[in-house]
Amino acid sequence: MAIYVDFMQIEFKGYKWCHMLADTLQELHDFAALIEVDKRLFHRHASYPHYDVTVQMRETAIEYGAIPANRKKIIECAKKLKIELHEQIARAEGCE
Repeated sequence: MAIYVDFMQIEFKGYKWCHMLADTLQELHDFAALIEVDKRLFHRHASYPHYDVTVQMRETAIEYGAIPANRKKIIECAKKLKIELHEQIARAEGCE
């Protein structure tokens, strides 16, 4: 299991942002909590579930063990997280 951060630097609201993903959603959320990333920065309705993190948060993530990842690895993780999220939603809807 691992946490990944990409090399993006998208400028928005005076900050440069990148993406943080993981092998599983639970691991992603646990790591985000560990480095105190606000839950509101999780994007479950984007094309793939991820956290937006500032470049400064990215550096903190790397200090705590996150792996800088290339586009190929980010896309691989994104696909797995998207499937996992859809499975969670389907289970939740089946329980109602």
